[in-house]
Amino acid sequence: MHLPERRAGQVRIGVSLQIPQPYSTWLQSVRARLRDPMAHAVPPHVTLLPPTVVDAEQMDEVTEHLAVIARRSSPFIMSLRGAGTFRPVSPVVFVNVVRGAEECAALESQVRTGPLAQDLRFPYHPHVTVAHELDDDVLDAAMEAVDGFEATYAQGSMRLYEHGDDGVWRSVARLVLSGPRVHGDPAARAGAPPATS
Repeated sequence: MHLPERRAGQVRIGVSLQIPQPYSTWLQSVRARLRDPMAHAVPPHVTLLPPTVVDAEQMDEVTEHLAVIARRSSPFIMSLRGAGTFRPVSPVVFVNVVRGAEECAALESQVRTGPLAQDLRFPYHPHVTVAHELDDDVLDAAMEAVDGFEATYAQGSMRLYEHGDDGVWRSVARLVLSGPRVHGDPAARAGAPPATS
């Protein structure tokens, strides 16, 4: 993964929706079996803000910006299923978001405002990467490995990460989605998975 350059006094950050256990462990094991060098550096996630450089002195403002969004956003049900790819445009294989994509897009558009305002290279498409910038035969194997994967859970938070120069993502803050749930919200029904992610 290409990371934007940072100068002294700057930090490189990202914002994502973390995939909960046991799904995250299984997805990480797929990346490890494929010998993806980022398998243990980057936790399975849905990106809301790609790697972005900000001044270190802006971090309080950034964290409060995200906290405000989290306080007015409700937890929601996420479902992941099957394999997708951005090939030939980009050498990426991913798991599809088949439920919760609208909520992901709404969060992404809010995150990318204020101190984190920026333009995107490509239209936003929520997904969970399982292979990136690997040989075609490895990408093919990744497609096969996750083709039958399914997961459904309550998405209850987003994470602010710092991206180290070593490529490792380190969690800086967990921001709980604590907005009011609308009547009839499936995330509030009995039997729905707890919003722990």
